[in-house]
This record gives sequence, structure tokens and C-alpha cells, in this order.
Amino acid sequence: MNRRNFITQAAAAVAAGAVIPRGLGETGTPPVSGMTYAPKGLSKPVVGPGEFVIAAARLDHGHIYGMCNGLTEAGATLKWVFEPDPAKAKAFVEKFPQARIARTLEEVLADPDVRLVAAAAVTSERGPLGCKVMKAGKDYFTDKAPFTTLAQLAQARAVVAQTGRKYMVYYGERLHNESAMYAYDLVRQGAVGRVVQVTCIAPHRLSKASRPAWFFEREKYGGILCDIGSHQFEQFLAYTGATDATVTQALVANVANGDHPEFEDYGEASLLMNNGTSAFVRVDWFTPDGLSTWGDGRTFILGTEGFIELRKYVDLAREKTGDHVYIADKQGERRMDVAGKVGYRFFGDLILDCLARTEKAMTQDHAFKAAELALIAQGAARRLVT
Repeated sequence: MNRRNFITQAAAAVAAGAVIPRGLGETGTPPVSGMTYAPKGLSKPVVGPGEFVIAAARLDHGHIYGMCNGLTEAGATLKWVFEPDPAKAKAFVEKFPQARIARTLEEVLADPDVRLVAAAAVTSERGPLGCKVMKAGKDYFTDKAPFTTLAQLAQARAVVAQTGRKYMVYYGERLHNESAMYAYDLVRQGAVGRVVQVTCIAPHRLSKASRPAWFFEREKYGGILCDIGSHQFEQFLAYTGATDATVTQALVANVANGDHPEFEDYGEASLLMNNGTSAFVRVDWFTPDGLSTWGDGRTFILGTEGFIELRKYVDLAREKTGDHVYIADKQGERRMDVAGKVGYRFFGDLILDCLARTEKAMTQDHAFKAAELALIAQGAARRLVT
């Protein structure tokens, strides 16, 4: 199919697509914090009840709700939840009443029915937890960032090689965003020609009072490029088609949060991908109170024959909804609202990958390389003195 026909058919499919609930949050309104971002989509089971049993463990970040939403919508059976904090465990089973509260993690890992454990532990504990899960014979699905050190990454790579288990990562700013997945398909079909450059702008609302103490401790959260920046490094690999990159410059800063000296509220990095493309990321915690959602996240994809802009969570001063795709090429300019019309296929693909030991949803190399680039950028970053 040529590029023009693909874009025309894609736009028609979007226009005619069945509307499903917008991926905004439990109430259908934009969440005020990215921590509560838990999209809901149309249920598209790829397995029947009981065919793919999962457990949730360590509920230190709210992304666990989005992760479990995606998996259960794809047909996974959520059997267990383990969380040392009884209040967190209780809140979780109110959302997922099918889950039984486990007394220990070992109770979950000893259950032969459980195939995958989804977890959102304190960031510095995600790598060691994943290795323990994989050594118990289960696949592992962790919130981003998956590691805070290169040593943790090396250990996880070794355990994957030893056990044959999967260490998958919830890079939700692409995998759980319909505009991002729609753009991924456009790029793969050559809609803008050869990709030249990708820029990701990823502001987040801090909501400081609601954050746990560990969130501000450098050793535990890993730094801003490691943390929220990990989403963007994954997108660079996905949109450019590269398999590696060199970090050419990076910097971080604490501009406005001196009461938490280990915290970083601004970061940026430039990369040269191994296929000749380039990429730039800016992340920050400066979303103003007046914005209707937790961050005006945007992605810009420049190609040799056109460009794409994604307005992921809000169309500033126009619409409070997200998932807007803008494209310009030789045929003209188009704006497409793809919310509720693309879905979240990653989760079904992940389930099938776990069953068949394939890599359709994401390769293990891709998941680890995105984490590695984020860690390298974080380690190389100059600290801006403000």
C-alpha cells in the first residue's frame, strides 16, 4: 500500500471507528497527576477466563492500576495482590475485587497458576524484585523506570538469560496512549518518509503533597531522566527504528524545589541514534495548576516527506481531551482525534508472547535498551546550578 492510500484509509478508519472510553482515568476526566493515569479501553480478550493468570505486587506507584486495567481488558485473570501496606491492598481490591490479598510474596510465587507478576515497587527495588520473580519461573511486568543503576540492569539481563523469563516494562506514554500507537503505525508504513528526528516534550505535574518520601530521594527514584525520561528513550527507539544510541549531551536541575535537595525538577538530553537519526527529550515537573490535566505531553516526528505532532493528553486551549494527531505531508494537513478508536494492543500481545514465548509486543532487547539509554543519560548529565 502506498503512503497516500495508507493515510487516507487510516483516517477513514479512525473516523468510522467504534468509540470506546477515553483513556483518561477512572472518572473519564483528565487526571490531575500522572501518578493516577490509569486508562481504560475496550475489552478485547485474547484468552479465556483462567487461561492466563496474573498477580499484582508492590503498589508503591499508581501506575499499577493502569497496568492491571490493560492486562485484564486483554483477558488476564487477576488472582492475587501482595502489598505490605494493608490500606493500599484494600484500595486495590476495591478496584479489582477478583484479586485475593496474599500474606507474603512467596505465597504468590509458589502458585503454579500464576504466569506473570505485575509490579510497581519503589523504583530502586524494581530490578531485584524482577529477578526474584523470574527465578521463581514467572514473567515480570514492571512500572517504569525498571532500574536505577546499570548494575541492576546487568543483573536482570543475566537472570533473563538464565531463566528464559520475560522482564517487560510499562512504558505507558507510548504503549498506553492511542495517539502514540497510531503514530507508530503511521511511521512504520512510511507516512512521513524516512524519520530524521524525534522530539519528546514530557512535562508532569508534581503534586508534591501527595508524593511519598522515597519519590524525592535520589538513590530510590534514580533521577529525572531515569524516571519519567525512560518513557521518551523508549519512544526514540520505537519511532526511529534504531537499536542503540549515543548520548551527546544531558543536563538536570533542581530549579524550584530546594526543600528536597536530591530531587530534580528539570532534565534534557540529546541522542544520536545508530541509524543516523537524532532525538531530543525535555522532561520537567512544572505543569501549572491551571492546566486541565497532568501534563501537556507532545511528540514531534520529522520525516523526509512530512511531519507528525502528537498532543497526547490535552489540545491546549482547544480541547481538554487527549489523543490528537496532526500530520502534514505533500497531500496537505490533517488533524485526527483517535481517542477510543485505536485501543491498547500491547497488553494482548504481551499475554500471547508469554504463552508462545514470542516477542510481538516488545522485544527484550528493546525494553532493556530503552532503560540503558536513560541510565546512561542520567549518569552523564551535568547538573545545572540555578
